[in-house]
Amino acid sequence: MSKKKNSSSINKVLTQMVLDIFEQNGNTPLNYKQVSAKLNIRDPEDRETIFDILKEEAFKGILKEIAPGKFQLLELKTFVEGKVDLTNDGSAFIVTDDEFESDIFVAPRKLRNALNGDRVRVYVYAKSRGKNKEGEVIEILERAKMEFTGIVKLSERFAFFIPDDRKMMHDIFIPISELHGAKNGIKAIAEITDWPADAKNPIGRIKHILGKQGENDTEMNAILAEYGFPLSFTAEVEHDAEEIPDIITNEEIAKRRDFRNITTFTIDPFDAKDFDDALSFRILDNGNYEVGVHIADVSHFIKPDFALDKEAEDRGTSVYLVDRVIPMLPERLSNGLCSLRPKEDKLCFAAVFELDEDAYIQNEWFGKTVIHSDRRFTYEEVQEVIETEAGDFDTEILKLNALAYKLRERKFKNGAISFETTEVKFKLDDTGKPIGVYVKERKDAHKLIEDFMLLANRKVAEYVSKMGKGKHKYTFVYRVHDSPKPESLANFAQFAARFGYKINTKSDKETAKSLNFLMEDVEGKKEQNVLTHLAIRSMAKAIYTTKGTSHYGLAFDHYTHFTSPIRRYPDVMVHRLLFHYLNGGQSANAEHYEKLCQHSSQMEKKAADAERASVKYKQAEYLKDQVGSVYSGVISGVTEWGMYVEIIENKCEGMIRLRDISDDFYTLDEKNYAIIGQRKKKVYQLGDEVKIRVKNVDLTKKQIDFSLVQE
Repeated sequence: MSKKKNSSSINKVLTQMVLDIFEQNGNTPLNYKQVSAKLNIRDPEDRETIFDILKEEAFKGILKEIAPGKFQLLELKTFVEGKVDLTNDGSAFIVTDDEFESDIFVAPRKLRNALNGDRVRVYVYAKSRGKNKEGEVIEILERAKMEFTGIVKLSERFAFFIPDDRKMMHDIFIPISELHGAKNGIKAIAEITDWPADAKNPIGRIKHILGKQGENDTEMNAILAEYGFPLSFTAEVEHDAEEIPDIITNEEIAKRRDFRNITTFTIDPFDAKDFDDALSFRILDNGNYEVGVHIADVSHFIKPDFALDKEAEDRGTSVYLVDRVIPMLPERLSNGLCSLRPKEDKLCFAAVFELDEDAYIQNEWFGKTVIHSDRRFTYEEVQEVIETEAGDFDTEILKLNALAYKLRERKFKNGAISFETTEVKFKLDDTGKPIGVYVKERKDAHKLIEDFMLLANRKVAEYVSKMGKGKHKYTFVYRVHDSPKPESLANFAQFAARFGYKINTKSDKETAKSLNFLMEDVEGKKEQNVLTHLAIRSMAKAIYTTKGTSHYGLAFDHYTHFTSPIRRYPDVMVHRLLFHYLNGGQSANAEHYEKLCQHSSQMEKKAADAERASVKYKQAEYLKDQVGSVYSGVISGVTEWGMYVEIIENKCEGMIRLRDISDDFYTLDEKNYAIIGQRKKKVYQLGDEVKIRVKNVDLTKKQIDFSLVQE
């Protein structure tokens, strides 16, 4: 066969076009002249290239030469698209778009420079590797990311960039001219600019210098950059924010319902800088209670398609790291114009309810308001009023708390699930170094606000869902949570039974009821975190979509996010759509909003991953000075290479590697969430309490290693 020197680097696009011809023609046997004709190629040299492609693909086993010069695909429909999920050994599984299709295994040499998360087109072989089919990447359709955080390693004539991302298997070659001031050992952001087909490593440039490795600001900014969040706003966006007038005109007030003379206050964390929700309260002449849920009217200030709006849309959400908030909107908006600060007139979008003594809704109203907050409360201050029954606005707070209790009780009676996870917080010194760890408690003050926010979110969703009929339902952004898959629930029920907890899975309502009993019973026990996290993992993930309305975890038929537009872009979309429909507008374009929903869901996940990475970094930093210390912990996860243990005292999590447990050879029992010694049959199971010693801490990898202290 003719194997020219450049055959491996023949234009991939042309190769794909050739293979597509066979699929489009029902896999009819074709020769190079017929393929060339169908591609409208007449040049003799180009036709020879087509012949080379046919021979090359036959050599690779993608085509079969069924007669001299006649070719055919080995198997029809053997091309699929999906995302690369890279493994630790450099091979990958391609997660296809078809949920019923098993993942496709791709060996390292057949990845063709595809990176983790990339969207690729794969040729699938007839053979399989265990339960997975095998294949090879033939085209990279879309790169997941081109920028990486990492360390610069400098020599005299060139530099290499070592990425932090453990799933980025290739160092990036940096020409000296593209260092842009970066010194050896500095932490930076590098961008891939080229990756020649025959090159082992990509070529890149230093885009941004983050600073000295190990410094708090450097590491926090590196986490943001790693997950694709910008470190600052552009000059254009900042300028647009500064240009917005801060005066509320009488003309604007006249368009709104005026609540400035009605008791109104905000309740937020003590360190909050933006206040996007307020409650108004008054007793009506008929003895009922009017509760207004007033939300910052962000959509009044940011207009569609302007730089400010595009920036918010791209970010999708604010990001909450251990020591800082990276806002979705510039500070002038998030902490100024939109923030419902006390003793200032503010523009809001509200859901106002008339409630009777049992917290049943008698009337509801949605629309634009103007408020004047009387007081800014912290959660701690409101909790003190609830517990002592005395203090500022005690009558209003106690009645709101009583109404919230009734809303909550009814919610759980209807099948909502109560997941009370422990939230770890750090005490930091002036340099950002952790000097203590504590668990944040959720008390009645938190739940009071939560229950009224849930009420507003649910009722806004219900209101819009009733507009239109059948196929003519109005397009809206919903927060949807599917019911869990039966097998996931069954596995969790089986595991919970080992601790003596019974989960009834006969119906959604029974499942919710028994899960709530479990969550109540497990509170404060050593297995609380393990069981809660496993229960949450058995659930589906909540997403934004225009295609559904229900929320399984909350047991609501209709649910949306209306209450946090300063920090979540979906809430901005909800405000715009609701206002559009309140003013008689027609149904919005569903395809446009579905794309925005998908992007918002992706950015929400990235923000959650960034937050977890910052917690892991601070946990590692906290334990760095504790190497050699012994703690009691609970086994929080098991894998084929080790078991994760969460320290009971400070909730820091690390790993005991199986190779370091010297008394036996241990293997994973995946079904029973355990590792088992092959000779002595000793079992370490999820939820078991163990003694550990802090063995090693790697801040760069955010990794904590423990060794087992055997009794």
